[in-house]
Amino acid sequence: MTETFDPPLADARLARWLPKRRLATIAAAGRFVDDVGFAVLFPADRVAVPSLYEAVAGPDAVAWADGMGPAESLIWDWKDALPAAGRAWSGKLVHRRACVISAGLLAALYPGEGDLDDHRGVDLPPESHRIADALLHGPLPTSVLRELVGDRPGYERGVTALQRQLLVTSAGAVEQRAGWPATLVDLTCRVFDVGGGADRPGAARRFLGTVIEAVPADLVKAFGWPLATARAEFAGLVAAGAARLTPTGAYRAT
Repeated sequence: MTETFDPPLADARLARWLPKRRLATIAAAGRFVDDVGFAVLFPADRVAVPSLYEAVAGPDAVAWADGMGPAESLIWDWKDALPAAGRAWSGKLVHRRACVISAGLLAALYPGEGDLDDHRGVDLPPESHRIADALLHGPLPTSVLRELVGDRPGYERGVTALQRQLLVTSAGAVEQRAGWPATLVDLTCRVFDVGGGADRPGAARRFLGTVIEAVPADLVKAFGWPLATARAEFAGLVAAGAARLTPTGAYRAT
């Protein structure tokens, strides 16, 4: 969360994104995600959105400076535990980074009908369809899905494409004989109440209410929408009185 060009906006975002008390429990993390709507797991340069790490460690802490510390460990657990508890979707979407999204915002963003075979109506790599078909009968560990696809790059390509369409989510973790626990992957529509059509105006309003001020390109980077769609949705917020156009050409929540 780096904003050097506009101190007032940076201060407003800090006030919006940082909880009064640093997060220490999964229940508090769930409430935080419900409040902000979405958060990347760890902050990055030029990614001006909330992060779980800053909510745990504070805005001045540097992630991974000492390896897997207490804050990093909590977040690594929460990325799987939050969706397993139905509190937040988890995957790679916001700015193409690992993130969590509240159940409410997820319902507004989800593009399908909420059917187990929603993936079949989406243009995806072959690996994505193989993964989604394998998940029709229940969640599977990443290790099993990688073996199914046949190679790690193919698996990563397939699951990332599914995540960018919000079709799959992390859904817990299982212990392995050796090494780290394996993340369970499941179909989003089995874990969360989604489907019936996306609410893009609602999602755009939620986004702007969290980042406070943005241009359409920010919405494109966050949710992967076409630029024309982002422009139209922000213009719609202005027409509805939910946003105003600033002199710099940015849109600000009202």
